[in-house]
Amino acid sequence: MERLSYIDEHARSVEVNRDRAWKAVLKVVCHDPHEPSPPTGFVVDSLAEPRRLALRGQHWFSKYALIFELDEEGPSRTRVRARSYGDFPGLHGRIYRALVVGTGGHRLVVRQMLRRIAATA
Repeated sequence: MERLSYIDEHARSVEVNRDRAWKAVLKVVCHDPHEPSPPTGFVVDSLAEPRRLALRGQHWFSKYALIFELDEEGPSRTRVRARSYGDFPGLHGRIYRALVVGTGGHRLVVRQMLRRIAATA
């Protein structure tokens, strides 16, 4: 994966083992734990079941990555982390970053995704 600038990281602990948390990540993020299909605007960069799902994408104003990592905290507790990276070149990129990241919209979307993963698990 191309080296992108760090944006942020959000995490949530879920009261299930890592295998169940992994299935919840795939169901929420890729809609089907058996046939992972990334959300629009992303491709799967790497997948290491049940520990890591790395997505990447790009468009005119940015290159970006969203990486989910699952860490065992105990036999029935898993920490799901979502790290975001992105580069926003040029004037249009700076404006786009201000709209997506600067307004807090990105943070809200990622946190909502983690809440959905926890509820699904």
